[in-house]
Amino acid sequence: MGRRPVVLVGRRTAYSRRDAVIGILVTTQVRGLPTEIPLGSGEGLPHPCVANADTLLTFDRALLLNRAGSLGDEKLAALDNALRYALDL
Repeated sequence: MGRRPVVLVGRRTAYSRRDAVIGILVTTQVRGLPTEIPLGSGEGLPHPCVANADTLLTFDRALLLNRAGSLGDEKLAALDNALRYALDL
């Protein structure tokens, strides 16, 4: 897998103590799935895209290169709903 954006999920306090982080891959392939969170320039990304909660993965924190932006309250609520749907919670 090449370089691509991710949305980090999980507790920030855990990230300061662990080498592994949990993220959701971001893609420009929009499928209209209930697990997709629309993202774009408002979140610091150059193109319209989605974070797909079906692509939840754990990886080494050292692989993170730079921060693109952050999610506002509306996007965080959508992320919460997408994760609940993807994980059947």
